Amino acid sequence: MAQPSVILATAGYDHTIRFWEPKSGRCYRTLQYPDSQINKLEITPDKHYVAAAGNPHIRLYEVNSSSPQPVMSYESHTSNVMAVGFQCDGNWMYSGSEDGTVKIWDLRAPGCQREYESRAAVNTVVLHPNQRELISGDQNGNIRVWDLTANSCSCELVPEVDTAVRSLTVMWDGSLVVAANNHGTCYVWRLMCGMQTMTNFEPLHKLQAHDGYILKCLLSPEFCEPDRYLATTSSDHTVKIWNVDGFTLEKTLVGHQRWVWDCVFSVDGAYLITASSDTTARLWKIDSGEAMRVYQGHHKAIVCCALHDGAESSQS
Repeated sequence: MAQPSVILATAGYDHTIRFWEPKSGRCYRTLQYPDSQINKLEITPDKHYVAAAGNPHIRLYEVNSSSPQPVMSYESHTSNVMAVGFQCDGNWMYSGSEDGTVKIWDLRAPGCQREYESRAAVNTVVLHPNQRELISGDQNGNIRVWDLTANSCSCELVPEVDTAVRSLTVMWDGSLVVAANNHGTCYVWRLMCGMQTMTNFEPLHKLQAHDGYILKCLLSPEFCEPDRYLATTSSDHTVKIWNVDGFTLEKTLVGHQRWVWDCVFSVDGAYLITASSDTTARLWKIDSGEAMRVYQGHHKAIVCCALHDGAESSQS
């Protein structure tokens, strides 16, 4: 089988992972995930694998295979895994769970290599572009920076007491971090960085983005310049696109009928894929705000989507 140049996958509460041809909207492969719902999907930098985070395990599947079986299973979480991602070379994976832990897994060795205690259910974890720090957000409203070199928590902040941090995103150049919460608010900080690590969160903006929960916030990728965007998805059924220059509202994407759980930008920042409880995923053109494609086939809520339409990145 030839490796597709663009990989788009969706998953959720119907216990399946579906792979789509982005332009035609055709589903060309469905994987069964019998153990639980799927909370999060992430594609490896080399496009070879997709990680599916469930309850309480993570399964790794080959993207370009007819086998329905996972190639690896990661088992040491004890509750819903809400976050999963990969280091830029694809050598290790990180995860965050409602069991209150953040874990690091070396993909070349069995088992979990490191574990950090957040003391509350972890909803979101992102890797700083320096590849040396993880930032986690939890149900109690804590944001923590985990310094992987020092192997410890180097920074803690609570933007809003007892308000769950749902989603975190870091600008590709490490200059900004955004946290979105259950009150529909985004907190934006400028990251003051030392030579090696983050040293200070400088408050930059507080954005009242939605009336309902914000379920995902995402900053646009590197090749989106000169315009830099922040996308927010919400329980109010909308997706909003904000211009990072002043955090003015650029577009409201309307079309989903229920909660919008996840989103991902195309590598050039021109398109956005969204996943919703209305059982559909959608492809939006950012400049027009138009839904170009609706992906239909799931029977229950879609809560996660993953897209890899860039060049393969791997040091191996």
